[in-house]
Amino acid sequence: MRFKLIISSVKTDITDKIVDAAKDAGATGATIIPARGTGIHEAKTFFGLTLEAQTDIIMLLVEEHLVTHILDTINEAGEFQKPGTGIAFVIPIENVVGLESQMEIFKEKVRDSYF
Repeated sequence: MRFKLIISSVKTDITDKIVDAAKDAGATGATIIPARGTGIHEAKTFFGLTLEAQTDIIMLLVEEHLVTHILDTINEAGEFQKPGTGIAFVIPIENVVGLESQMEIFKEKVRDSYF
């Protein structure tokens, strides 16, 4: 079974919306990492302190055949076409360990999707 990693950086107020959309599209879970960052525009300052936008990094390890559907779904849910809302990209995964307990579920899903 082949997997890919979808990584998305989004504003914290839409994290739950993105994760829920991804799960509805077939993702089995997500890892969310709090982060901060700046985009193309300079960070705002307030009394000399730089205010960086709070973001979340959402990581979704998904079966290869689900990647396009999930990516399209989170793109729509997150309204990524609007400036400053977020980005998402996909990284190929060569090897995975620690999913042994879930492999039967993955195999059943694949079997069910063909029959």
